[in-house]
Amino acid sequence: MSPTPSPVTEQDLPQPRSISLHEAFLFWLKLGFISFGGPAGQISIMHQELVERRRWISERRFLHALNYCMVLPGPEAQQLATYIGWLMHRTWGGVIAGGLFVLPSLFILIALSWVYIAFGEVPVVAGLFYGIKPAVTAIVVQAAHRIGSRALKNGWLWGIAAASFAAIFVLNMPFPLIVLGAAVIGFFGGRLAPEKFRAGGHSAAKKSFGPAVIDDDTPTPEHARFSGFKLARLAVIGAILWALPMAMLAALFGWEGTLTQMAWFFTKAALLTFGGAYAVLPYVYQGAVGHFGWLTPTQMIDGLALGETTPGPLIMVVAFVGFIGAYVHQVFGPDQAFVAGAVAATLVTWFTFLPSFLFILAGGPLVESTHNELTFTAPLTAITAAVVGVILNLACFFGYHVLWPKGFEGPLDWPSLLIAMAAGIALLRFKRGVIEVLIGCGLIGLVVHLMF
Repeated sequence: MSPTPSPVTEQDLPQPRSISLHEAFLFWLKLGFISFGGPAGQISIMHQELVERRRWISERRFLHALNYCMVLPGPEAQQLATYIGWLMHRTWGGVIAGGLFVLPSLFILIALSWVYIAFGEVPVVAGLFYGIKPAVTAIVVQAAHRIGSRALKNGWLWGIAAASFAAIFVLNMPFPLIVLGAAVIGFFGGRLAPEKFRAGGHSAAKKSFGPAVIDDDTPTPEHARFSGFKLARLAVIGAILWALPMAMLAALFGWEGTLTQMAWFFTKAALLTFGGAYAVLPYVYQGAVGHFGWLTPTQMIDGLALGETTPGPLIMVVAFVGFIGAYVHQVFGPDQAFVAGAVAATLVTWFTFLPSFLFILAGGPLVESTHNELTFTAPLTAITAAVVGVILNLACFFGYHVLWPKGFEGPLDWPSLLIAMAAGIALLRFKRGVIEVLIGCGLIGLVVHLMF
C-alpha cells in the first residue's frame, strides 16, 4: 500500500518569476479602473492581488509599506501602490503605479463634472441628485463613526475630538490651525501620558501565502538603499516640478488668478490630508466655497457624491472642485468653458498628488532600511482624534444644507430626512456598500422629485 502523499504547504509553492515592467503596467492600469470602495477597499484589492494571488510581495513587506503610508498626509492606498511599484521597478515603476491609480478617475470625473454642470437642471439628473445628497450626509456620518471607533480609545482623545468640533463649528477656526493645535497637544501628551497616545498601525504579518517575488528575506535592491545624493537630487527635481508650473501660472494669470490660486490652495491641502479625504474636506470647503467662491455648498455635496461613485482615491473630488470653479468663472472665456474646467481639474490633481509621490520616493529608502513595524507617533494620534471632530462638523454642514435648503427659517425637507435616515441605517446597521446606497437613494430621490 503506497503511503499517503503529504499535503502541499504554502512553502512548497514554486517561487514566482520576476515581473516585467510591462506586466506591472497592465496590472496598475487595471487597478485604476477597479479601485472602488475607498482606501479600505482599495488596500484590500491590492492585498488580494499582490500578496495572495500573484505573490509579488510578501505579507510582512506589504504591511510594512502600508504602515509608512498610513502616517503620511495623502491617500494611503495610492501611496501604497506607488511604494510597491517603486520597490519592484525603480522610480518609473512608482510613477506608473501611482499615476495609473489616479488618471482613470481624473478622466471619468472630468466627464461627469461636465455632464453635471451642463445638464444638472434636467429633471432626471436633478432628481437623482436630490436623493444622493442626503445619502452623502449619511456617508460622512459613517466616516466619522468609522474613524472615531478606531481612534478614540480613551478620554484624552475624546476630549481632543470634542475640542476640534467646537473649534471649527463654534469658532470657525481654520483647519490647519486645528491640526497644529492637535499636534502640539499630542507632542506634549505623548510625554506626560504616553499610554494615552499610543496607537499602532497595521499589525505585523502572521500569515504567509507562499514565496513572493519580494519576500521577507529578499535583500533590499540597490535603488531602494538610502543615499544622501539621491535624496538631494529628488528634492531638487520635486521643487522644479512644483515651482515651474506655479511660476508659469503666475506669469500667465497673475498671483491672484483663479488657476494660480487653485494651484497654491491645493498644494496646502495636500499637506493636510492626515486621516484621509474626509479630514481635508472641511478645509477644501472653507477655501473653495467660503473664501474663493469657486462653487456652492450644494455643488460641493454633489461633487463628493460623484467622487464616491468613481474609482480611485476620494480626494479626487478636488478635480470636480477645480473643474466647476474654472468652468463657472469662465477662466478662458465663455467659449472655452469646458477647456478651462479640464485644465483646472488636471492642475489641481497635479498639485494635490505631487507631494504623495515625493514622500514615497524620498522616504522609501529610509523605510526599507529596517523591516521593523512602524507606528503612529503621539502627534499623529492626536491629529487623528481631532479629525473625527472635524468630520462630524462636515456632517452637520451637509445636513443643514440638505435638510433645510432655504435655511432654518424655511421648512424641514422631510423626504430628504427620511432618505438620510434610510441611508444611515443601510450603512451602519446592515453594512451596505457606499455605491449601492448611493444608487438606491438616487432612485428614491428621482421618484420623489418627479412626483412632487
